[in-house]
Amino acid sequence: MVSAPRDLGFGRTGHGHEIPLHGPDLSAQFMRRLSFAQSLVFRWPISMAEETANDTQVAQDNEMAPSNEAIQGDELVHGEELVQGDDEFVQGEELAHGDDLVQGNELVVAEATTPPTTGTRRRRKKSLVWEHFTIENVAGGATRACCKLCKQTFAYSSGSKIAGTSHLKRHITLGSCPKIKNQDRLALPSTGGTDNDGEGTVERPTKRRYRYTGYANAAFDQDRSCSYLAKLIIQHDYPLHIVQQPAFATFIESLQPRFKIVDVEMMEAEVYAVYQKERENLLQAFNTMPGRISLTIGLWTTSQTLGYVSLAGQFIDSEWKVHRRMLNFMMVSSPHSENALSEAISLCLSDWNMKDKLFTITLDNECSSHDIYSANLRDYLSNKNNLMLKGQLFVVRCYAHILNAVAQDVIASIHGVIYNIRESIKFIKASSAREEKFAEIALQLEIPSTKTLCLDVTTQWNTTYLMLLAALDYKQAFTTLETCDDNYNEAPSAEDWKKVDAACTYLKLLYDSAHSIMAAANPTANIFFHEAWKLQLELANGTGHEDPTFSSIAKDMHERFDKYWKDCSLVLAIAVVMDPRFKMKLVEFSYSKIYGAEAAKYVKVVNDAVHELYKEYVAQPLPLTPAYVEHGETNNGPANANNSQGAAPTGDGLLDFDMYLSEIQSSQPSKSELEQYLDESLTPRIQEFDILNWWKLNTVKFPTLSKMARDILAIPMSMVGSGSSIFSAGTGTRMLDDYRSSLRPEIVEALVCAKDWLQYAPPAATDAQNSALLKAEGFLTRRCCHPPSSSPPQDLGFTSSAFVLLGPSPNTAAAPPPRRADSAAGARLPPPHS
Repeated sequence: MVSAPRDLGFGRTGHGHEIPLHGPDLSAQFMRRLSFAQSLVFRWPISMAEETANDTQVAQDNEMAPSNEAIQGDELVHGEELVQGDDEFVQGEELAHGDDLVQGNELVVAEATTPPTTGTRRRRKKSLVWEHFTIENVAGGATRACCKLCKQTFAYSSGSKIAGTSHLKRHITLGSCPKIKNQDRLALPSTGGTDNDGEGTVERPTKRRYRYTGYANAAFDQDRSCSYLAKLIIQHDYPLHIVQQPAFATFIESLQPRFKIVDVEMMEAEVYAVYQKERENLLQAFNTMPGRISLTIGLWTTSQTLGYVSLAGQFIDSEWKVHRRMLNFMMVSSPHSENALSEAISLCLSDWNMKDKLFTITLDNECSSHDIYSANLRDYLSNKNNLMLKGQLFVVRCYAHILNAVAQDVIASIHGVIYNIRESIKFIKASSAREEKFAEIALQLEIPSTKTLCLDVTTQWNTTYLMLLAALDYKQAFTTLETCDDNYNEAPSAEDWKKVDAACTYLKLLYDSAHSIMAAANPTANIFFHEAWKLQLELANGTGHEDPTFSSIAKDMHERFDKYWKDCSLVLAIAVVMDPRFKMKLVEFSYSKIYGAEAAKYVKVVNDAVHELYKEYVAQPLPLTPAYVEHGETNNGPANANNSQGAAPTGDGLLDFDMYLSEIQSSQPSKSELEQYLDESLTPRIQEFDILNWWKLNTVKFPTLSKMARDILAIPMSMVGSGSSIFSAGTGTRMLDDYRSSLRPEIVEALVCAKDWLQYAPPAATDAQNSALLKAEGFLTRRCCHPPSSSPPQDLGFTSSAFVLLGPSPNTAAAPPPRRADSAAGARLPPPHS
């Protein structure tokens, strides 16, 4: 007598729950999954002994994963998945088909009307994407793949056709999943695995061929991680002692327990190593710099009365792109002394091998003795450096700082009125009831303004200007509010409003000029002449205003700005001459407006300076062209420099003809490049005009003049870099914070300079693109099943740009990172001062 089996278990789900099937009492869930089957044939064991023996082998027959291998998410062990393509129901027991005798708890599934499939069996799904997806049944016998992270579903099976998995891989690996879009993109691994529960990383033998991995299998490099940590501290101005904070140590341990937290001294060595490496890269770039360099000089002080000088260099490279880089940030005994500053500049040029490449320096010095200061600085450096045009262009004053200085003078002249307006706005903004009452008054008075009252930021004069401009529209409302509310008595008088009106009139000139400079994509030197001459003209005209309130403010502004115009008008004018849209024509036009009958005298000064400077460039050797190099000829003389038609003998039998051309050219005076340039018609003024690209395209036509234009256009007329706000620029010495002041000067310089250099450095090397994951399933399967015996496991993960503490980028394995070399760190880092 054959007894019914006690259990028809089908293995376990991804959660480890059994699905009991006792005799004919099948669960509803199981019936839904077998709805497509037309018949079930149960074959029972012949003897109870065989049944009992096979009952003990359920785990082996089900091919369960070992107990230490967790099955991820809601995923079933793929033996219980329904495969409809061949009308087979494949389970973890590796079911037999047809009339085969089945042992133990195995279930035979056959098609009643179709002969059973013979040959190979359908294996469980082995695609790596099933670590991240589950299969869900939908109406109509179709199934969809559901992402475990975002729960988004994708087409998988329509009942008769099974879709591929490429779209599922793209969802995970390319960051399409919203849950991982801002995180590291997941990677589908090839081999290997580790256990990482946050307390340690333990390697274990590979028992499953496919499992989820990421950085857990990446080769960890302590030195590389320390270097990235140093860059993080540099770029985000974190204090060096952040490595000693317990919260930071806990955070790092959660990312990579094997990372050993270093002390502050070692982190200083890492920061200095980053500085040295980036400095070497920049030094190599300077060696190929085709033109001269101009410096900007910034003065800093500390709460300990220590002085620092920052030196940044601006130049145009061989591709006619403007660059500005921080060169030095050094401590000096007295930064306001021209001798100390001259020594700092000389040391900087010596360190960077640019003694013969200095063109101009730009200062933010606002002291009354600027002329003496500049003259002494010019005399000192001219003895050690070859200054162009006898140093007439050498010292340039920062345009942004002069705008801020003039604006601050205007604000200071009406500071009492500004105080009243500021307090009035505070009173109105104190409660919603007062705001509503003020709005009602403005509505009753039919004030058309749409501006909003707002408080200013005292360190940024543009916000003060906008506050005054808005308050000026509501001046009647302030007066009315004072009569309606006994608690308010700060309304400005009619005379006060006239002062505000005059101040806003002239502050607008400065405000518009600053915005024009900041709007320029490439703030080359030529754009500053337009703003400076218009401002000089408006302020000069304002001094003759009939209203004494307006004329008084204009006189104070013009007195300060006129000093800047006299110091820098020559270099501004020469720069605009290098603009093919204007040349000397704009200089002639603007000077006629400013100087009237005396304009010709000032135009001649500019014209003579341009020609004299050009002669100095003609005297310099030009780089050899390939044709002249091949024939061993040089082009050092002025005549050869201007002879654009000369060519080396070609050996074509026309030597007499070449001699004839030479005689004609020597007898007929030819125009210089400068004369040709000035005589040509002006380039049309279009909004998209790129002056650097124009000179790049005309370098062959004007080889000598283009060298001159390269150096002039690179002059930093403003110390404020591209993309920065002019309004926040200080008007004098800046203060270094207490933390930076407490560090050694070498470390301060490394932090400041390296931060500037790293923002221009090429992006960190990333891992191989995940496009390999989108290849055929068979390729991935072969790589997973048959990994190279001698090669380490491959990681296809994505390297995070924020924290790369968990391992290096695989594609940089051939070029190992610089060793930190604890024993050698002291050699790279200057010793502490005694």
